[in-house]
Amino acid sequence: MKAVQVAYKPVGLVLGAVSGMLAGVAFKQAWRLIEGEGDAPDATDEARTWREVLIAAALQGAIFAVVKAAVDRAGAVATRSVTGTWPA
Repeated sequence: MKAVQVAYKPVGLVLGAVSGMLAGVAFKQAWRLIEGEGDAPDATDEARTWREVLIAAALQGAIFAVVKAAVDRAGAVATRSVTGTWPA
C-alpha cells in the first residue's frame, strides 16, 4: 500500500463523517421544500402513507449518495493537488 493511500485513510474517514452531516442537512431542507414539514416520515410511522415513506427513503438515499460522491471526489482531487498522487 502506498504512503499516500495510508495517509488518506483518516482523511477519508473524516470526509465520510462530514458528508453524512451535509447530506442530513440537505435532506431536511429538501423535505421541507417538498412537503412543507420539518420531519420526514419514519418507516414505522403509522400515520404516514406508503407513498410518503418510500418517497422520503428514495430522496434520502439519492441525496446521501450524491453528497458522499461529491465529497469523496473533492477529497481525492485535493489529495492529488497536494501530493501529486491519486489516493485510491
